[in-house]
Amino acid sequence: MNPPKKSPYLLQVVDVWHLTPNMIRVTLAGDAIATMQSGCEGANCKVFLPEAGQSQAAFGAQLMNGPRPTVRTYTVRHMRVEDREMDIDFVDHGDAGPASAWARAAKIGSFCGFAGPGPVKVPEFYADRYLVVADMSALPVAAATLEAMPRDAQGDAFFEVTHIDDAQDMNAPDGVRLHWLVHPDPHAPSTQLIDAVHAWNWPTGTVQTCIAGESGVIKALRSYVTGEKGLAKQDCYISGYWKMGLIEDEHQQMKRAEAAA
Repeated sequence: MNPPKKSPYLLQVVDVWHLTPNMIRVTLAGDAIATMQSGCEGANCKVFLPEAGQSQAAFGAQLMNGPRPTVRTYTVRHMRVEDREMDIDFVDHGDAGPASAWARAAKIGSFCGFAGPGPVKVPEFYADRYLVVADMSALPVAAATLEAMPRDAQGDAFFEVTHIDDAQDMNAPDGVRLHWLVHPDPHAPSTQLIDAVHAWNWPTGTVQTCIAGESGVIKALRSYVTGEKGLAKQDCYISGYWKMGLIEDEHQQMKRAEAAA
């Protein structure tokens, strides 16, 4: 028998600001963070969102007893277990999406639920060359992966952002070149990342990837990297984080159906 699922933790906002014009960084705090694992930057987590105007007491009761609040999948950007704090970055989509709307309205004292984190996406590094590819939604996992790499790592990272000012300072190894591509309308299809990977001078030796972003782009990149280039499954992290035209619940349902096929 599987153990019962833990209720999500209730965390409070202790800081929030626009890291770049289209990325909001929210710092969350709570005693529960002291029980979490250090070094989990880049891992997935679930953020549970209160309704507008909902009290903390009412939301806490809902986390414990249901019904399940609106939930979205995000990435742990920084974890400071000793300070009982973590950072999560939200792409600013305006007020259309529930997570973006919550992050835009968040202030010190705001609150949300949290479950996770899951496993780190690239737990070990052993390649001769690295290929990192991300759109705005996947910048946190890409940045965390670059930071965790050996300092003598070699490779290239291709990022697609909404505006050139969305380029972030990243603690990448000196031997990993960063390439910033601008796509001003994330709701319109783009092949920039696909084109960049196809144009990459594929090296000899072992290649590891960290590739994440819009599912249509990821599907094409997975076919190229694992099919045409024959990269071994254990050397790849390739994941669709969102699907153009779908909300997260619909995208997750699509991913489950594809995995079962």
